[in-house]
Amino acid sequence: MGDILADESELLGLVKEYLDFAEFEDTLKTFSKECKTKGKPLSKSACGSLRDSKSSIIQKDLLAAFDSGDQKVFFDLWEGHIPSSIRAGDSLAQKLEFYLHIHFAIYLLKHSTGRPDKEELDERISYFKTYLETKGAALSQTTEFLPFYALPFVPNPMVHPSFKELFQDPWTPELKLKLEKFLALIFKASNTPKLLTLYKENGQSNKEVLQQLHQQLVEAERRSMTYLKRYNKIQADYHNLIGVTAELVDSLEATVSGKMITPEYLQSVCVRLFSNQMRQSLARSVDFTRPGTASTMLRASLAPVKLKDVPLLPSLDYEKLKKDLILGSDRLKAFLLQALRWRLTTSHPGEQRETVLQAYISNDLLDCHSHSQRNVLQLLHSKSEVVRQYTARLVNAFASLAEGRRYLAQSTTVLRMLEERLKEEDKDVITRENVLGALQKFSLRLFHPRRPLQTAMIQDGLIFWLIDVLQEPDCLSDYTLEYSVALLMNLCLRSTGKNMCAKVAGLVLKVLSDLLGHENHEIQPYVNGALYSILSIPSIREEARAMGMEDILCCFIKEGNAEMIRQIEFIIKQLNSEELLDGVLESDDDEDEDDEVSWRLLTPHRKLGPTILSLFLALES
Repeated sequence: MGDILADESELLGLVKEYLDFAEFEDTLKTFSKECKTKGKPLSKSACGSLRDSKSSIIQKDLLAAFDSGDQKVFFDLWEGHIPSSIRAGDSLAQKLEFYLHIHFAIYLLKHSTGRPDKEELDERISYFKTYLETKGAALSQTTEFLPFYALPFVPNPMVHPSFKELFQDPWTPELKLKLEKFLALIFKASNTPKLLTLYKENGQSNKEVLQQLHQQLVEAERRSMTYLKRYNKIQADYHNLIGVTAELVDSLEATVSGKMITPEYLQSVCVRLFSNQMRQSLARSVDFTRPGTASTMLRASLAPVKLKDVPLLPSLDYEKLKKDLILGSDRLKAFLLQALRWRLTTSHPGEQRETVLQAYISNDLLDCHSHSQRNVLQLLHSKSEVVRQYTARLVNAFASLAEGRRYLAQSTTVLRMLEERLKEEDKDVITRENVLGALQKFSLRLFHPRRPLQTAMIQDGLIFWLIDVLQEPDCLSDYTLEYSVALLMNLCLRSTGKNMCAKVAGLVLKVLSDLLGHENHEIQPYVNGALYSILSIPSIREEARAMGMEDILCCFIKEGNAEMIRQIEFIIKQLNSEELLDGVLESDDDEDEDDEVSWRLLTPHRKLGPTILSLFLALES
């Protein structure tokens, strides 16, 4: 009770202090009277009077040091009690400080009887020279001050015409008067009521935070553009490589029939394989009639670069880390999750990154093996959106690495939590993107041949969720769209996945046919792959024929590139197939393997797009 009364008394004192400062005399009288009537104690605002007393002492000390020429004491007080923001940003303060340095530099010349002490004079001149080269350099472009930059180099400034004014009697008193007015103004501002000071500091703090966040956003956008350019370059090189590979396969088939490959054709193919910088020299220097010449240059261009030795990162206290992740504040959790992700994603590929990942796994950082109700993975369901997002980012970073996927896939607990988070996020936010990215990586064939995670996703109805989301692709980010379609295709390659699609065949076919014409061309191979796979089911084929799927596909043949046309021709062939399957398909690994191999032959870069994209997004700093 005593603490409450003391706080109340201090608060009322702050109000009284502000009313007094703002000269609300009538209001102050009424306020004081009412406080007295209600028995509310008013603090005596000792802090205000204390500040006034302290300010007065500082002003006197500064003026005394000015008069006595004590340069060190003056500038210690000046830098200690005049806010740096004023000294650096106020033109009046900068000019006054410049003249004050001149005052102390020539003090001995003006006040010494006889010859001044040479050592002390040299020390003062040297101090002034240092000031001119550092803080005073900002005024070097000002005409008023330009002559004074020669002062340290003039042997006898007292007789120099440029500095004549400095040694006249009125100069020092006028400078002191300016100093007194400046100090009075500054310390009056510093004696503002504590209530007003608290308000200003809070507003300034918010402004600084906003500026910092804006700067971080600009930097993030810059990095995003850099990664996007790199990704587009890799993608273009990849497509070029696939095109060259297809042509070489055609050429090999032609040689079987007895057709010869000309040196000119071989030269055109090899030129496409080399970088732009090498193409001119390649065309001039390589003799394509000699066997092995082109292949030797190609291998040389791809010679591995010897990597520098990379030191291992220091170890962490994982017990304390996990305790803080579970019991700490949301702010602390977010910072720790971000730092842990950056430690993994910014580490150098190879031994350093493997060591970081193995340390995370061996210490069960995400509590994948924990049966406690409170564990790190539960942060996916945190009330804080930032904590949920950073947890999803960290899980996605784990899933981007093969060992990380194996760690997360040891039980279906992680999968179930990710599925819950995916379905609970009702907006296409970063959290949902990262959860979706992790699930898509789980759908890869990197685990047990029976692929239990794929099976669990299918049984949990994830295909229905994906179809529902993909009905409005224009409302999705590129990341969500690409990963949703890629995940759908991977699940549709399983016979259980096809059976799920057969339950809503009409809706699935409509969604996929709509996606064929989407402006995002990155999703086309995955849409085609999903169609090719589900059309192996007779009931889905019948539904597709009834809705005129072949006519829809033929429209895209007219508009597509060679690779797209080839894929659609395979889909039409599958659509017109009369193959019958006895009863309902069972989940058979051999049959699923056949589907995957078939589609790999049809489109060599199946699922590579999101895989490459995931590395850039998940490993983004």
